[in-house]
Amino acid sequence: MKIVKLEQFHADMGWRPASFLKITTDEGLVGWAEYAENFGAGGVSDLLRRFAPIIQGLDPREVGKLTASLQAITRLAAGGLNNQAIAAIENACLDIKAKALGVPVYALFGGPFRTRLPVYWSHCGSFRVRFADLFESWGKPRIETLDDLKTLGQEATARGFTAIKTNPLFQDGGKLKMFEGGFRLYPKLLERNIDSTFIGAITDMLAAFREGLGPQTGLMLDINFSQRTEGFLRIARALEPFDLTWFEIDMHDPQALAHVRRSSRVPIASLESIHGLRGYRPYFEEGAADVAVVDVPWNGLWESVRIATLADAYEVNCAPHNFYGTLASIMSAHFCAAIPNFRIMELEVDDVPWRDEFVTVPPTLDNGEFVLPTGPGWGTEVNEEALRARPWPRR
Repeated sequence: MKIVKLEQFHADMGWRPASFLKITTDEGLVGWAEYAENFGAGGVSDLLRRFAPIIQGLDPREVGKLTASLQAITRLAAGGLNNQAIAAIENACLDIKAKALGVPVYALFGGPFRTRLPVYWSHCGSFRVRFADLFESWGKPRIETLDDLKTLGQEATARGFTAIKTNPLFQDGGKLKMFEGGFRLYPKLLERNIDSTFIGAITDMLAAFREGLGPQTGLMLDINFSQRTEGFLRIARALEPFDLTWFEIDMHDPQALAHVRRSSRVPIASLESIHGLRGYRPYFEEGAADVAVVDVPWNGLWESVRIATLADAYEVNCAPHNFYGTLASIMSAHFCAAIPNFRIMELEVDDVPWRDEFVTVPPTLDNGEFVLPTGPGWGTEVNEEALRARPWPRR
């Protein structure tokens, strides 16, 4: 079996594109992967076009050899977008290999360890605030007050979710506004200093959510790269009364992250922006996070399982970074099913109403749990007609 063709598709997902890689073989088998093309200036698609002539003619079933070879020829520019392009190729080849064997992808790694995956409602309230007009056009009520957050918390619990994750929201001109995570151009991007008003807005928001959720439903806060060490510490200490499932932060310094973790009683989740096994190792050595967040589209499922194995040696659980579309959610579900040290799965509950149209077998969400697919490969195909019907950029 040989790779003969690579194709890319980009579809409208509201405020961002959904990007897909399709790899076709000489035997007619096809593999799919969803990848991210919406960070910074992008570039993964360009790299995939450059990798295409390198991998054409190779056997896609030799996934580990193929990935390791591509990583070897990009050593001078390891990580980053090169890593993400290689990951997309890896994931599509895993789909092919599993289909060739007639098994689900997770079976290639000894899974499933579980067939139902508890999920948390990610960006709960946050994206409804940031993209209020879009969500209102899709029939979702606006989130404008703390009472609205309380009501949303009640909805999450009623729908069976065992946890939610949100981001800082603060009052601006009488309405709630979502914070900036430290990776977009905005005032004070470089300083990233904290003040008491911002901390007060966070605690008020969490109090409203906690009142709506009740005492049993998990509550998480994600503030990305928005602070330096001092700010993370001040916020972490202010969060201690809320019994968070975790406080999610991003830092590219293992020692600084470990310092934050050891200086507060709040569990720390992190590492979603790290690439590759070697990138994760110093964080585990420093004991920097209670939960290691792993991005399957960025790292590839084979590499992600290797990262989880290393985390397991340090008694650290893993959770996927998954704020993408339906195929990426299915890919992340295979990761969750293929490792013993699984914590909980991220899922975008608030999203475009046509999200599941892009796959032929949509996933089942039952009482706050993602039901693992059982078909060969990812357990679904991509609906090319649906992708073409909703092109990105919009015409």
